[in-house]
Amino acid sequence: MVTISEAKLFSAFTINGLTLKNRIVMSPMAMYACSDQDGMVNDWHLVHYASRAVGQVGLIIVEATAITPQGRITRHDLGIWDDAHIPGLAKLVDLIHANGAKVGIQLAHAGRKADVDGEIIAPSPLPFAEGYKCPSELSRQGISDLVAAFQQAAARAKQAGFDLLEIHAAHGYLLNQFLSPLTNKRTDEYGGSLANRYRLLAEVIAAVRRVWSGPLFVRISANEYDPAGNSPDDYCVMATWMKEAGVDLIDCSSGGVVPMQPPVYPGYQVPYAEAIRRKADIPTAAVGLITSGRQAEEILQNERADLVMLGRELLRDPYWPRRAAQELGLSLPGPKQYKRAWETI
Repeated sequence: MVTISEAKLFSAFTINGLTLKNRIVMSPMAMYACSDQDGMVNDWHLVHYASRAVGQVGLIIVEATAITPQGRITRHDLGIWDDAHIPGLAKLVDLIHANGAKVGIQLAHAGRKADVDGEIIAPSPLPFAEGYKCPSELSRQGISDLVAAFQQAAARAKQAGFDLLEIHAAHGYLLNQFLSPLTNKRTDEYGGSLANRYRLLAEVIAAVRRVWSGPLFVRISANEYDPAGNSPDDYCVMATWMKEAGVDLIDCSSGGVVPMQPPVYPGYQVPYAEAIRRKADIPTAAVGLITSGRQAEEILQNERADLVMLGRELLRDPYWPRRAAQELGLSLPGPKQYKRAWETI
């Protein structure tokens, strides 16, 4: 029988003053549930996220939340571009806290992958794929406005009471588009070399850090699955720069920059989290087809990552932490309301 103290998955983890009760994280997953297209939190979000807190997830990261209306992946995305969004987000934060979890939010701009009315923007005027809208090249003034929008979104997240912020620089969205030579063909100081392509993300991190002192994560696509794109080694270099800039953890995903399907298998992205953790000496989160307690425990025990993020598995089972504990021979205390079901057969 493994005890709670021996199972790393259920051990506490402290990062920049925030202590998580366990290493299980609900990965940010866009739900496209704003039926009124206003970016407002509604009852669906309250039920969706609070149920995972009841299920004993240690940290919930709220889905990609648009910093501008133009930056939405779809018209049904959550938003944080207006002060009017703060009360709904605060209600969501309070509900998650009341059920025992910590909560972060992912700040995002879709760039050329936005499916909204009107103009969309990107580092270069290249559509994502056939049938997609061609974006306009982001101007110097547009870059300044974008950085300010990230900063204002961070300030709103602070007002709403979030414990943690994550900057979305993965999956082929705007910041990832600037990072990648596949999508960034600029000839100014925001294009060309790796350092230049990283410049916008550096400016966003600095701007967010001016208003946010708490834990800060960045999600990256550590493999772009194209020989002309950034390699995992390139992202190890950028992770070092992020650490120096005050980022606390790198959330290691992959793909999405170009329209191709990478090879997918259990734990397929874990090697990226492991490499960045070792080479950049920064905490990482592993994500991608992590489905069992034993698999999650192996990742942590072998120091391949510091946190494990679950996506689809938590959509299937909000109470996955209990199932993982059982796999590891543990009895996980649950909410008192469920005591009869969690602690007896």
